Amino acid sequence: MGYVILHYAFAPEGDLRGRVLGEKSPGDRLEFVRTRSPERIQEADIVFDVGGVYDPARGRFDHHMKDKPLRDDGSPYSAAGLLWKEYGLAALRNLVTTSLDEEALATLWQSLDKSLILPIDLDDNGVAKMGRLSLADIVSACGPAWDTAEVYGIGEARKRESLGFANAATTVAGHLVNVVDRMRAGLKATSRILAAYEAAEDKRILVMDTGMPTEKVIFERDLPVVYVVSPAGPDRWNVKAIPPVRGDFGQRVSLPEAWRGLDGQALAEVSGVPDAVFAHPARFICGAASREGAVRMACLALEIDAALKPAG
Repeated sequence: MGYVILHYAFAPEGDLRGRVLGEKSPGDRLEFVRTRSPERIQEADIVFDVGGVYDPARGRFDHHMKDKPLRDDGSPYSAAGLLWKEYGLAALRNLVTTSLDEEALATLWQSLDKSLILPIDLDDNGVAKMGRLSLADIVSACGPAWDTAEVYGIGEARKRESLGFANAATTVAGHLVNVVDRMRAGLKATSRILAAYEAAEDKRILVMDTGMPTEKVIFERDLPVVYVVSPAGPDRWNVKAIPPVRGDFGQRVSLPEAWRGLDGQALAEVSGVPDAVFAHPARFICGAASREGAVRMACLALEIDAALKPAG
């Protein structure tokens, strides 16, 4: 991740993979060397994860010292975290292809720092494991097997080590590009969700004219939304129930029991909505062929739930 951050901050037009394998393209501003040689380290403009020094003014970003650099909350930085702190905004300016002001970029940087970089810091320092199938796990799997030198020889093992790093860098770069773009879109989603909420007649039903992730905003802003209505295709509008806790199973208000697992004509007859299409057996999502039909299903679900509750 540290290498990928530097790539996007300084030379995004260069060959991320090629320079690791010694195939640097002409004009590439960045030369990447993996070494523990004191001489090479001394010569380098930027050194990270080795060298025993943290000094951004001198381009030194190690974290293995006794007095290692810490975040404000006391969490230790990894080298990737230190590079993100120093060069993350520069990387984002090259990663984001749409127009974002500095405030939005700072918000994006902060979100990525918390969700992507901090877990790397904690894992790399032995504070908390990222878990199975995490980014750390995927990067680790790119490296050669432990007995590569024994089976194929030292020369081949070195080649495979470099190839593994190049593959890992390509994987991490692709992940970072996708995460940045999704978070950029998330910033746009926030304003649209809040506008739709303000326009809603019943604040429990959020009607979106475009499909987008809404749960994050609903929970962060503590909105009393119970159902989100949004398009799911050219002729489909869905009603999705919001869970009681973000990311949890279950619903603040489940869809009616009588609709459970029905579809087509059977659901239309039971619900009274002519273009009703389906209702999931788990009662967390249903749909209709039109916006009006989906909104009607959401309203009916709330009415049915209220009628089933004891008075008082």
